[in-house]
Amino acid sequence: MNKPTRSLELIVWGGLALVMVALFGAYAVSRFAANRNALPMLGNVSDFALTNQFGRVVTRADLLGQVWVADIIFTRCPGPCATMSKVMRELQGALPRNEPIQLVSLTADPEFDTPEVLKKYGEGLGAAPGHWQFLTGKKLEVYRLATHGLLLAVDEVKADERTSPEDLFVHSTLFVAVDKQGRIRGSFDGTEPSSRRKILEVIRALLKEKQP
Repeated sequence: MNKPTRSLELIVWGGLALVMVALFGAYAVSRFAANRNALPMLGNVSDFALTNQFGRVVTRADLLGQVWVADIIFTRCPGPCATMSKVMRELQGALPRNEPIQLVSLTADPEFDTPEVLKKYGEGLGAAPGHWQFLTGKKLEVYRLATHGLLLAVDEVKADERTSPEDLFVHSTLFVAVDKQGRIRGSFDGTEPSSRRKILEVIRALLKEKQP
């Protein structure tokens, strides 16, 4: 092989090597960016069976394949519940009805908040049937889902510790985003005005995720 041919061969192979390095670098950067921007896995929602405002049983399996946002409130709440429910109502108005999305509000006061009470409460908020569910049931089961399943703190205030007749329960003001596989992927302060935008962004991202 003469020297010009040998030099040309080295140039060609060198160029191919540079192209391969560039392609690998671009792939690595894209993978790093994707992992960096990936939503965290905060836990798995445990199995549950509670009753919604229409008297129908709702389970974890019923919500699989859907993206959902959950919070915990109660209808006699004198504190942040009104603000939280307002944010939920705004989310309902901003979300497309033709996508697999659910809004879920648990009650911290299941003994008072029967399906009938929750139905009236939901109607007052303009809750769309089939899109925004209010769940009640046995107190132990509701609290188990809230604390262990959704990582939302809730407790009843002892009678001798209440500062007023309305001081019945303490509960989290967080909103939790759950993906189609029943995994918690984000939590947001439900009393913070900027949370609405953040929740919508997370919902859109979760809708785009492909299920395994």
